[in-house]
Amino acid sequence: MPIDKTVAPLLRVPLFAGLRPLQITEIARHAERLRFRPGQIITKAGEPGDGALVVVAGKAACIGRPQPLPSPEPVEPGSLIGEMAMLVEHEYSATIVAQERVLCLKITRRALQAQMLEDFSLAEHFQKCIADRLRQMQQQLRQIDAVLAQCGSAPPEQAAGVLPSTARRAS
Repeated sequence: MPIDKTVAPLLRVPLFAGLRPLQITEIARHAERLRFRPGQIITKAGEPGDGALVVVAGKAACIGRPQPLPSPEPVEPGSLIGEMAMLVEHEYSATIVAQERVLCLKITRRALQAQMLEDFSLAEHFQKCIADRLRQMQQQLRQIDAVLAQCGSAPPEQAAGVLPSTARRAS
């Protein structure tokens, strides 16, 4: 497969936005090419992952997270599956099955970590993306706390912005 056809799907992945074209090309060059037939499992919820998969072509469906879903959720070309597994040890959180012939690029943790050792700006990019997501999540949790506090449904520690380890609701 020509490198141009493998780079294009990576350009649509938000996590890779802002990387230089050469960095994306190198990620694609080091990625494994995997093909799945209809009905084959691409990832299985709860199983350890050693990399993320980018759907290049074909349709797949998410059938469970980790329990079966009432109806399959489509997984279209350009989707990134198991993103965390390319950065850290991680279990896949969803079972994804090919609905037709599917071509994926697998970005293994080992290959990406080797690239980050050679190009530290790549590591900085991912660090910034993850930190930004955590800040967004923190802001969303604060907004939820504020809404709960206004409704009088939040325990005092939640109203003060402290989240307990287990969720509680007022009766």
